[in-house]
Amino acid sequence: MTLHEQQQIQKIANAVLYEGYVLYPYRPSNVKNRQRWTLGGLYPRGYAENQGDSSKLHAEVLIHPPEQLRVEINVRFLHLMQEARHGRAWQRAVERDVGLCGIEAQGRYMKSFHFPAMVQKEDDTTRSQRRVDGLIEVVTERLESGLHKMSLRVTNTTEFLGPADLPRDNASMQALVATHLILHAPRGGFISLIDPPETARHAAQRCSNSGVWPVLAGTPGSTEWMLAPPIILPDYPQIAPESPGDLFDGTEIDEILTLRILTMTDAEKEEMRQADPRLHELLERTQSLSEEQLLRMHGTLREPCAPAAPRT
Repeated sequence: MTLHEQQQIQKIANAVLYEGYVLYPYRPSNVKNRQRWTLGGLYPRGYAENQGDSSKLHAEVLIHPPEQLRVEINVRFLHLMQEARHGRAWQRAVERDVGLCGIEAQGRYMKSFHFPAMVQKEDDTTRSQRRVDGLIEVVTERLESGLHKMSLRVTNTTEFLGPADLPRDNASMQALVATHLILHAPRGGFISLIDPPETARHAAQRCSNSGVWPVLAGTPGSTEWMLAPPIILPDYPQIAPESPGDLFDGTEIDEILTLRILTMTDAEKEEMRQADPRLHELLERTQSLSEEQLLRMHGTLREPCAPAAPRT
């Protein structure tokens, strides 16, 4: 595995992590951004059962194990932090990463985690987080075909603090937001669930995934990495080289959003700067793009990806 490949996987994982973080026109006062955190949220059971949301995700992947299989698992999510300033509240996000190493071809593994509550006051700004707790469970088993199946479950075990009808954004303060998995087998062995070889097709069809969509990642043809995001992606997803940076909306076209940002008024830009450090960075990056960088975003053609086969 090269450093470049690892960096590319990290970029894709971060794009998943911040998908929908905030939408154009990138201002808290805009209606679009008054309800956030709609992707990959795992909520405390006391809230999820009453609101039809999920408190856990379940993933199943196949491995054709080489000798001495070892798998590393990273569970990544956002832990929300509310920032109150000048009478206005805005939810920012802190990245969380929980690792589980040394997973072998057969066995059971469990790991619990927690991140504590926090209140921090600085001048006229108050920042606060609520405690979140979770549990990772992994089971690996050998199938009759000689393949191995790895089943993973991530559960939000946080004690819910609030009424069952608490507004979603408030409940998200106790959620694991945008939860996804990165799996790494240094010796390789992961099998595509979208386009499995004929010998693994039946086993792939029997894999059950809830809340995530596992795909191969990294250099096309490699079997070292698997990404399990809360959105549908093809095997070996890539970040377009023409993209100058994350705009938090993979369903939009970079060029359109960039041009829209450049036409904002000074007052709109100032609200964007003040709302969130990530929005400040986005604005400064966009305004500093060269003519060549702007032209690169226009008119690129690529071979389309084959449509993903449906899976349950």
